[in-house]
Amino acid sequence: MTTPLLSAEALDANEQRLLDVCDELMPDTLALTSDLVSEYSVLGAETGVLQVMEQHLLGMGLTVERVPLPDSAPGAADDRYNLVSVINGISNRPHLIFNGHLDVVPAEPVSMWTRSPWEPWQQDGWLYGRGAGDMKAGIAAMVTAVTAMQRAGFDIRFPLTLQTVIEEECTGHGALACLARDGRGDFALIPEPFGATLTTAQVGTLWFKVTLEGVPAHVLDTSAGSNAIEAIQAVIAPLKALEAELNAGREAPYDAVEHPFNLNIGRIEGGNWASSVPCHATLEGRIGFPPGVAAEEIMDKVRQCVDAAREGMGPGISAPEVSFHGFRSEGHQVNLDHPGVALLADCHRALTGEALPSVALTCTTDLRALNRHGISGTCYGPVAERIHGVDERVEIASIRHTLRAYALFLYRWGQAADGVA
Repeated sequence: MTTPLLSAEALDANEQRLLDVCDELMPDTLALTSDLVSEYSVLGAETGVLQVMEQHLLGMGLTVERVPLPDSAPGAADDRYNLVSVINGISNRPHLIFNGHLDVVPAEPVSMWTRSPWEPWQQDGWLYGRGAGDMKAGIAAMVTAVTAMQRAGFDIRFPLTLQTVIEEECTGHGALACLARDGRGDFALIPEPFGATLTTAQVGTLWFKVTLEGVPAHVLDTSAGSNAIEAIQAVIAPLKALEAELNAGREAPYDAVEHPFNLNIGRIEGGNWASSVPCHATLEGRIGFPPGVAAEEIMDKVRQCVDAAREGMGPGISAPEVSFHGFRSEGHQVNLDHPGVALLADCHRALTGEALPSVALTCTTDLRALNRHGISGTCYGPVAERIHGVDERVEIASIRHTLRAYALFLYRWGQAADGVA
């Protein structure tokens, strides 16, 4: 995009009218958020939320295409797809993408929640429910921004692609499928729930699995067996040492973050009977790593950690097997020189009177897929708390701000595309 962007001057009459329409649409935005949260869209069970989203997009007068996961993706099925709506796809003006994910992580144990995690409720300025923050409120805001442009009477004359995808929480296959369908785009915004901040970088992410076998025995003589569950825990200390190594000598922008590259032992499973020495065990985890480091390098380091733990596992334990599943993605830094970043900063300043703050994420989002396809972009969205946790919630005022920011961004992107100084 080479056209000069608008300066962060005071809102003009058209922009103020657009923001007023956004305020009028806030009840609709919250209703859509609640409808999406009501569909408990964990891995493999996304049909309900996809139907709600598709009907909403059709109700906006948009065409909707179902983009399936690739046949090679585990769990690919006819009822598992992504939704794409394209406005002015044949235009040669600068192409904007709004992207958001509809899938959520499990809410169990449900008994720890104040109310059912898939029955959204509001209290003290917050909207609660699994996926309310991560990231169904953001999706509601981004698509309602398009409705606001329509209601305010402003045509979208540039190419705009709306992508609502699945499998962001585990593989990224959803966004990749959309990009395989059409990899065009000049800039992308993702309303992830990190607040009204500019995402400047994301860490690399690697999921791994370690499996081993022991020797089963009756508990009348546990020394006759080899305990696989006890043995597999020996890999944790070397992995923690790798985590410390990755966090030492951090480079910008992560030198300003105390502990950006995190190891998480997320799952241990083994054995089949309380009175038998367990003969099998599995450990699954995730580790983050810096941009600029190849995933293959971290894979080798994980293998080395497991090899280092082998000697301490004792006799009778099989050689551990290491496999890699789910995420295997490298980190990246956002192109801060892209005009879209400057435009976002101007919109933020026009709405808040303040400079746009920035954050280097210690997690990953579908921004990585867009980046790998040569599409610049960033995350900017609502404020959420307890994402992936109990009583997940999103601040309602921040949903309103996200709606207004995305609508203003759409308007100003269009003005820039039209060459309006």
